[in-house]
Amino acid sequence: MRLAPYPKYKPSGVEWLGDVPAHWEVKRIKSIATYRVSNVDKVAVNDEVQIRLVNYTDVYHHDYIGPDMGLMETTATLEEVGRFSLRPGDVVITKDSEDWRDIAVPALVVESGPDLVCGYHLGILRPKKPNLLGSFLFRALQTSTVNQQFRVAATGVTRYGLPKAETEVAWLPLPSPQEQRAIADFLDREAAKIDTLIEKKQTLIERLKEKRTALITRTVTRGLPPEAARAAGLEPEPKMRASGVEWLGDVPAHWKMMKLKKLASLVEEKISEVDGENRLPYIGLEHIESWTGVLCVRDSAFVPTSVSNRFRSGDILFGKLRPYLAKACKPGFEGICSSELLVLRPRSRVEGRFLLHLLLTKGFVSLVDSSTYGAKMPRANWNDVSSCVLPVSPLKEQRAIADFLDRETAKIDGLVAKVETAIARLREYRAALITAAVTGQVDVRG
Repeated sequence: MRLAPYPKYKPSGVEWLGDVPAHWEVKRIKSIATYRVSNVDKVAVNDEVQIRLVNYTDVYHHDYIGPDMGLMETTATLEEVGRFSLRPGDVVITKDSEDWRDIAVPALVVESGPDLVCGYHLGILRPKKPNLLGSFLFRALQTSTVNQQFRVAATGVTRYGLPKAETEVAWLPLPSPQEQRAIADFLDREAAKIDTLIEKKQTLIERLKEKRTALITRTVTRGLPPEAARAAGLEPEPKMRASGVEWLGDVPAHWKMMKLKKLASLVEEKISEVDGENRLPYIGLEHIESWTGVLCVRDSAFVPTSVSNRFRSGDILFGKLRPYLAKACKPGFEGICSSELLVLRPRSRVEGRFLLHLLLTKGFVSLVDSSTYGAKMPRANWNDVSSCVLPVSPLKEQRAIADFLDRETAKIDGLVAKVETAIARLREYRAALITAAVTGQVDVRG
């Protein structure tokens, strides 16, 4: 989309803003909006009134706020309800954050109710009508140009907070109310188109990942597709037999059914101290991508730790916490890992890559999930996990299957990466378009 600039510009008088359209103004927020910082917490008290509370995550993860979001129900005093109730057109921003880049993230209140109240760690910007529209203010705060003022003003070291005074003196480019409406409507339309396209691409990624998981499951439980089997010198259509395991169904008749403990041993090589000059790379659950076996971490992210398990090249790491059972990888180098990862050392009868694929099948993960114990953070017990029965082909066939899956999953991963790049570019374009319209770099009135 090509958009023309305005006919005339003038200096804004604000260094970071530069020139603005000649008929625009530049105002401090306190002259065109009121600002209140909420202190309403989540704790319910018996003698207070019932409310629906807009929390930090509701604002951080949503552009728009309304009563039908499944908001938290709690209580507040009548005074708090009076001071921090939300109205259509209000813009709620994140006031505090552990990351300065998450300061002043905005959300626009599009619909409200008498019990809709702003929660702690948030601030309410209420435009003074008719000079400022909430829909324009919301888009302005989405731009890095305007938002940079708040990030710079945030104070703190490990947690950042935005002082009320600094919020009120921030500058805002200000066209007429009619032009604000035109800009907001234009951005609503264009952002919706981009968001729809992003959503379709995200759906494509989900389907590609589902295809990847299904391909792995089918291949490590049924064998290679006929053409790939012929190319590897294997029987293309082997006879099948009942595995005796519900989630597996039939398996090739020449395959064996073996417990995991016959295929790999649990290694518990604790390391309590790390030499600062000879640090080993560290892997935590957060470094492993779910369902793919991909180690998504750069060398610079590897950090030393005081108490961890040591692993060797060729070992397989398997997450034992219930939310992370689908996190497994085969690093291919020596290092240390979180104690929440089981270190499995493949025995001579199994190819490590083949075993890793087995551990990432949905059937196996579901089986392990059903055996977890504990209330707050359920964990898998090795005694239960090691008793799970898995299908095992001859070593030659295992290697052929692993080679085939390496090739095919690499193709799918390449497609996923391309779609992710396209999504990143769409998001960059969306942000650039909002900035250009809000700061008057382009004229969208027509």
